[in-house]
Amino acid sequence: MDRATNIKSASKSVLSALVGVAIARGVLTGPDQPVLSVLRDQAPARPDPRLEQLTVGRLLSMQAGLERTSGPNYGRWVTSPNWVRYALSRPFVDEPGGEMLYSTGSTHILSALLTRASGRSTLELARAWLGEPLGIQIPPWPRDPQGVYFGGNDMLLSPMALARFGELYRQSGRIDDRQIVPAAWIAESWRPRTRSPRSGRQYGYGWFLDEMRGHQVRFAWGYGGQMVYIVPDLELTVVMTSSATEPRERDHIESLHRLVADGLIPAAEQA
Repeated sequence: MDRATNIKSASKSVLSALVGVAIARGVLTGPDQPVLSVLRDQAPARPDPRLEQLTVGRLLSMQAGLERTSGPNYGRWVTSPNWVRYALSRPFVDEPGGEMLYSTGSTHILSALLTRASGRSTLELARAWLGEPLGIQIPPWPRDPQGVYFGGNDMLLSPMALARFGELYRQSGRIDDRQIVPAAWIAESWRPRTRSPRSGRQYGYGWFLDEMRGHQVRFAWGYGGQMVYIVPDLELTVVMTSSATEPRERDHIESLHRLVADGLIPAAEQA
């Protein structure tokens, strides 16, 4: 329980928390802040005018409009010499603010933006803003060729650390009598903004949103089954980890959802 594991794309929920703290501390101005206000030098030489409409919030909700860097495009992206520049140079396949286009490049751009705006690495920010106040260890995780910590994938956290993070969100950002993440940011993160074309589930700022047995459920989802489920009205936080290296059929994730919906939620209702 205390050994760090690769939480894969559940990292996106952690990045969302860091963005919320950065906004509260004045490092970033808010979800409407244009990305190019900080990372203009990473834009292509002749950028599509729509790149000016790319904002922090649209990256968080996967509504950038840029061609995805996940799925079949992932390999080309992570073997490129500059991940941020590559992600920002993808052609627009939708308008900014349009349909959900799940792309780890979007959250990696956020990691670069946090690093540039704060003058500190994403690892330093994660340790200072989450690790220290939560009393959890956050080991180093992979970085891109420019040294930016991978935003939205491959973070290393133990199941106990993930549970602590989930409890922080369940309690509206306050834990041990200390407000760590603004409650208003958590509410914004859990507000439906788009819908996954793959699963049909709604998505906020780095969190998937669902309903199970009449209860609102928010969850972080990492490849292979790295999950943090939060059921606020039942005061329930559930963490699950699975092998991140073995291939997983789609039904594996659905079986985890069923375990929560048909097993844990009924048990919590009776508690």
